[in-house]
Amino acid sequence: MIQKVLCFGELLLRVSPAPEDSAVEKHPFFLYMGGAEANAATALAGWNVPVKYCTALPDNFMSRHVIDYLEYKGIFTSSILYTGQRIGVYYLERGADLKGSVIYDRDHSSFSSLKPGMIDWDKVLRDVSWFNFTAISPALNGHMADVCLEAVEAASRKGITISVDLNYRSRLWKYGKQPTEIMPKLVEHCDLVMGNIWSANSLLGTEIDIDIHAKKSKQAYLDHAGQTSREIMQRFPKVKTVANTFRFDSDNNHLHYYTALYNGGKLYHSPEFSCAGVVDRSGSGDCFMAGLIYGFYNNNQPQEILDYATAAAFGKLQEQGDATGQDVLTVKKVRAEE
Repeated sequence: MIQKVLCFGELLLRVSPAPEDSAVEKHPFFLYMGGAEANAATALAGWNVPVKYCTALPDNFMSRHVIDYLEYKGIFTSSILYTGQRIGVYYLERGADLKGSVIYDRDHSSFSSLKPGMIDWDKVLRDVSWFNFTAISPALNGHMADVCLEAVEAASRKGITISVDLNYRSRLWKYGKQPTEIMPKLVEHCDLVMGNIWSANSLLGTEIDIDIHAKKSKQAYLDHAGQTSREIMQRFPKVKTVANTFRFDSDNNHLHYYTALYNGGKLYHSPEFSCAGVVDRSGSGDCFMAGLIYGFYNNNQPQEILDYATAAAFGKLQEQGDATGQDVLTVKKVRAEE
């Protein structure tokens, strides 16, 4: 039986104003399929990693179109649960990312209505060697936090590698719990933690240098990544790898991007990527996580893993929509600024 990667999270439909170069009078808005975990699954499938996706969708024609698209992309969909009444939606301004102009419309969606006991994790995890989720799901409500805990506990019992993306969405943590009350109980089951020094502070309560920006030093950021990584691994002994991303935008729309990976007691860092102008900021972090999973799934060396994931994430910034369409050869052709 082929061992698969399982991505668990909410599938979302994204509505955005049409790109400036499109025929606005005919198509004023564009619809994309999104959701962090679906984006990661799409990337992995495109890189020939066997991947399946677990979410909840209503039993209607729109869900069937969504599932047809996932299967067209090569994603196994047998673990999708039919329940509830609606697919979650979010509205994103052109050129923005989820830190900017976003409106969520996902209350009472099929996924956010899940409760413990509704998913048969023994069945879902039967052919799985890697389980991936994000901090977005437990941000939705208390029931979803419990479902996530149920999932990672089941995966832990089976000896499955577990990864988490520390996506921090302040607009979602509105149900009376602080992230630091929820996330540590989930991260203690994880083998790989991905995020950045600021999201780790918000979600896990790790220390943060509030004056880090004033230092204007790439080395200072990398040193902080090492410090945060060691703190996470000390607090959560199961964690073997911590990855951090750094993305900086200047006033003239120039972007700088680099990353760090702490593994085996050593801090690795990527080359620095730079570009003027970005096509779409959504999904770059999801692509980075997929790149990490791709590398570890194929037993690559840490520096090779980091370089591939970073190139994939940077390449995603020049693609329209939430999920990447880059194949392995395309990713490997992405080069940092010398």
